[in-house]
Amino acid sequence: MALSPRGDAASADPHTCSIARALAVIGDRWTILVLRDCFKGIRRFDEIRRDLDIARPVLADRLKRLVHHGVLERHLYQERPNRYEYRLTEMGRELSPILVALMRWGDHYLAGEAGPPTLLVHKPCGHELRQGFYCASCRQTFSPAEISSRPGPAALASVDRPKDVPNLARNDDVDGGMDDDMDAHMDAHMDAHMDAHMDADMDAHMDDEMDARTEKGPPRALPA
Repeated sequence: MALSPRGDAASADPHTCSIARALAVIGDRWTILVLRDCFKGIRRFDEIRRDLDIARPVLADRLKRLVHHGVLERHLYQERPNRYEYRLTEMGRELSPILVALMRWGDHYLAGEAGPPTLLVHKPCGHELRQGFYCASCRQTFSPAEISSRPGPAALASVDRPKDVPNLARNDDVDGGMDDDMDAHMDAHMDAHMDAHMDADMDAHMDDEMDARTEKGPPRALPA
């Protein structure tokens, strides 16, 4: 947990807590399950939808959010119509230990007498995966009880700033209004761009499903 400059626990404010910042991006059940599928190699819209039995609008929203934050990126795999698959970025791949920890916690406390449904193994040797904390300096593993925390650069910077120097990052009278306007404009532009792509993906998948449910006949005319 983050510490304040005094050394006590900081609040869950996303401006002061990295856990809160992360949860703002991935702290959602469907988002975690979408990421799980991407790690399993299930990357295409319809494949994810079938695997999770998730509503199209919900899936479209989660994929759009993950792309927007840089966790996933879209790759064109088919033209006419254009279709994309969703691949993990470096930022996304670094979420692997989090998903592994969630899975192992569920295996240990929630699997019941039948045991875990899936085991993770080290591919080269086939042995079951174990997860823990390792200190590169001491070259040994350790338990969560041996973890402590201290103020990070952001907390120290707020302490070291002279009192007579204004914090321009929080000074709305200087350029906060302009920054807010620019951010709102860029967010609106990106959201509109992503919405157009996601709508095209959903329309193409819906067309395929309708074709599969109808008998063969004359080619269907495309809308003008």
